[in-house]
Amino acid sequence: MSMPKSDIGIARNIKTIEWLKAELVSGVATFFRGLVKNTEETIIDGLANIVITCFILGNRLGISFSRLDIKIENRIKANIEQDHEIEQWYGDFSALLRYLQDNKR
Repeated sequence: MSMPKSDIGIARNIKTIEWLKAELVSGVATFFRGLVKNTEETIIDGLANIVITCFILGNRLGISFSRLDIKIENRIKANIEQDHEIEQWYGDFSALLRYLQDNKR
């Protein structure tokens, strides 16, 4: 007896989510290896993999790219408004917000 098509789709989605969770851990491991080796390219690879995997994982969980994008922007703004220490010391949140807003144009 074969599985109904909807069951196959659900099973595939669960398998994909599990795979993406493993990819997220792998991205973090790559990032940490880059830090240990002080290899900029490995650090960038790890960070890029983490960001991409988070967006795809969110999408698989029913969160649209645009909704995640809006949440990220709102979190950045909140950190600016709350005068987060990193914002005080370096202005990183303001710089990131400007970067993201410039790329929307």
